[in-house]
Amino acid sequence: MKKLTLSVLPDELAVWQLPPNAPLPSVGESGFWSVTRTSDELSVVSAPRLVLPGCSFEKSWRCIGVKGPLPFDLTGVLAALSIPLAEAGVSIFVVSTFDTDYLLVKDHQLELASAVLQLAGHVFVD
Repeated sequence: MKKLTLSVLPDELAVWQLPPNAPLPSVGESGFWSVTRTSDELSVVSAPRLVLPGCSFEKSWRCIGVKGPLPFDLTGVLAALSIPLAEAGVSIFVVSTFDTDYLLVKDHQLELASAVLQLAGHVFVD
């Protein structure tokens, strides 16, 4: 696996959950956000201020983005990132898009995650 170019998105994020049949929430003009619906749930990643009252949620996530676009036939991207982080005890939440992948790590582990990924040969840019 080639070494990847990464960047840390500036804002704190929250991961929250709604019932599977809930209407899509409004996220307005927020920066990074993602919505995934399954037969079991509606999961949202957004700015913490957008979490709806009464929802299950986890705040204090930070996002590490992989510079893309990544070709669909490129293998091992998530393994190249997640294995070193797992070995260092860093938990992740992953969001993928058409062009690239994003790893969310808890804010208190961002510095460790960045150091581990750099030791694995990946490069961070502003």
